[in-house]
Amino acid sequence: MSVFNNEVERKRIKDCMHEIHNSMTRIEGERDFIKEAKKSICEELQLDKKLFNRMIKVYHNKNFANEVQADTEFEDMYSIITGQGSINQVDQEDA
Repeated sequence: MSVFNNEVERKRIKDCMHEIHNSMTRIEGERDFIKEAKKSICEELQLDKKLFNRMIKVYHNKNFANEVQADTEFEDMYSIITGQGSINQVDQEDA
């Protein structure tokens, strides 16, 4: 571990710590806002929180097509393996 005898280096480190602290404070505030905004809209409009959270994530990541494809693949595989679901009622219950 280095001993920082140089006043300039100590000041740079302290300034960096201060800036990171400020950034972390802003992040905490944003997280609080997000939490309250989600809670409020879900309560007011009786939205399913899990579904709304997923919608927010997809909207933010701009990956709706990927989500639909993943759901379709999941549904297809689940239907084939369990015999439940769509896939044309699992090929008409395996004829």
